[in-house]
Amino acid sequence: MELDYQKIKDAAVGYQKDMTAFLRAMISHPSESCEEKEVVQCIKAEMEKLGFDKVEIDGLGNIIGWMGEGDKIIAIDSHVDTVGIGNRENWTHDPYEGYETEEIIYGRGGSDQEGGLASAVYAAKIMKEMKLIPEGYRLMIVGSVQEEDCDGMCWQYIVNKDGYRPEFVISTEPTDGGIYRGQRGRMEIRVDVKGISCHGSAPERGDNAIYKMADIIADIRALNNNGCDDSTAIRGLVKMLDPKFNPEHYEDARFLGRGTCTVSQIYFTSPSRCAVADSCAISIDRRMTAGETWESCLQEIKDLPSVQKYGEDVKVSMYMYDRPSWTGEVYETESYFPTWINRENAAHVKALVDAHHALFGTERIGAPSSMATRTGRPLTDKWTFSTNGVAIQGRYGIPCVGFGPGAESQAHAPNEITWKQDLSTCAALYVAAVNLYPEEEKTGDATQFRAGKTNNNIL
Repeated sequence: MELDYQKIKDAAVGYQKDMTAFLRAMISHPSESCEEKEVVQCIKAEMEKLGFDKVEIDGLGNIIGWMGEGDKIIAIDSHVDTVGIGNRENWTHDPYEGYETEEIIYGRGGSDQEGGLASAVYAAKIMKEMKLIPEGYRLMIVGSVQEEDCDGMCWQYIVNKDGYRPEFVISTEPTDGGIYRGQRGRMEIRVDVKGISCHGSAPERGDNAIYKMADIIADIRALNNNGCDDSTAIRGLVKMLDPKFNPEHYEDARFLGRGTCTVSQIYFTSPSRCAVADSCAISIDRRMTAGETWESCLQEIKDLPSVQKYGEDVKVSMYMYDRPSWTGEVYETESYFPTWINRENAAHVKALVDAHHALFGTERIGAPSSMATRTGRPLTDKWTFSTNGVAIQGRYGIPCVGFGPGAESQAHAPNEITWKQDLSTCAALYVAAVNLYPEEEKTGDATQFRAGKTNNNIL
């Protein structure tokens, strides 16, 4: 069937005001992880108003809207939880009341990432109205929960509990006008150090856990910052870009960018402010590039000189996640989020690229105020941060590709904005891409790199 691209664009632009109103309604409901009930009810009402064939809320609290009757599924995913607002004084306006101009929408969640759901919901409506739901397929529009807390866990639930396994998934995380085919993975690592308390007036009688941890923190900083020549005692993570240290995957690592590590939290115990600390713990945010594994990342910390020095007084472990969702459901999983990359010529990636070329050309587009960050960057690229793709493709190998309204730079920042033009641009692209998916070109090797699961028997 010949697609009328101008008609698709006109339909998307025609619904831009409705998408804006829907996004502002979602923003008005604070929806931090595990507290998404109100925004889920808001989304349910909008889907029902727009004539979705079926709307369901699963046991975890994910909302799923369906269009079409086929046996095969094409999914479009958007997480509907947001981070908090941080220091309110950093916001110039109420982050939940927000405001809009002719060009932008202001408020927490606009870019990260409720704007993506607004585009996806209206793309499904357009496909139904224009009779553009491909024969044999159903559209699955997902408003997923708890992504900010534990990215991908929502899709672990969808795959393992709900039993849905789509043909491919479009992630609507913000892509700043690009089509994204991969991302670094990540881990949440904990280091615990034992000490012995004593009176602060005679610290030599004790064993200060904070001092031990200070040495470990210095080594972690060196692991992130150092180079990797032979004379370096702690070779830095940049080494994975070098074929000498990463012969099989250095090219993939160069595409994704080097791994990083940083201390994100610190805890201690002490009998009082007048005593030596008897324990100290830190959290490490570890971003993983191609060629790094969950085992290698843990071992790197265990091998640091300071960790070796303090021996059995140090424990290095991976966090587990078991926080109840807004429905009360618990899906326990590990805080490990696998790296993944698609092949650039994979059928599902090609569908988005072909749709963009047909609708908008070969360069990134956007509203005038967004173009400073978009001009000159490749159309097909990767995310810097992490998404639900860590489970969809990283854990399960379900093909996933990203195109979403907004910009990564707005995520988790005060005075978050997104662009109205992006909402209609993305809605139009979703309509075209679903219809341009070359199923006959689907192969078993869509994945270029995938870190996969651990050996912990976590589904």
